[in-house]
Amino acid sequence: MTQPVEPRERRDGDQPDADQQRRAEEARAALSASLSAVGSSVDAELRSRASNLHANTTVLNKQQTDVSKQTAALHKQGDQLQQVADRSTAKIKEIGDVQNWAELIERDLFRVEETLRIVEGQQMNGGPPADGNEASRRHHQTNGHL
Repeated sequence: MTQPVEPRERRDGDQPDADQQRRAEEARAALSASLSAVGSSVDAELRSRASNLHANTTVLNKQQTDVSKQTAALHKQGDQLQQVADRSTAKIKEIGDVQNWAELIERDLFRVEETLRIVEGQQMNGGPPADGNEASRRHHQTNGHL
């Protein structure tokens, strides 16, 4: 560390010489230029960072807008897929209902068929036609219901 230089006492007759004044002015100018250069380099770096931040903000805002649009599109697509799933579920229920209905009709046709077979068999044997209760009883016996 340098020791501070104490100013010499000026005597009334002493005038700082021109060489000393010139050196002092050069030192002041060098110090001023040095401080200005430091300030300029810091300023340039800060300006660069600020510019980068503004550019990134613009990019981030655009990305946020894009994400919002894509989210809305996905939501819409999700709703459409839910509608397809709901319609498919309804169709499957209809198929189940049709299958149940077909089974009921098949059982009814089997009863009619069995009744006709019984009636035709008795007519061939010369007996009186059987009543409906007899045909129903035989149907239940063959299906294991009685």
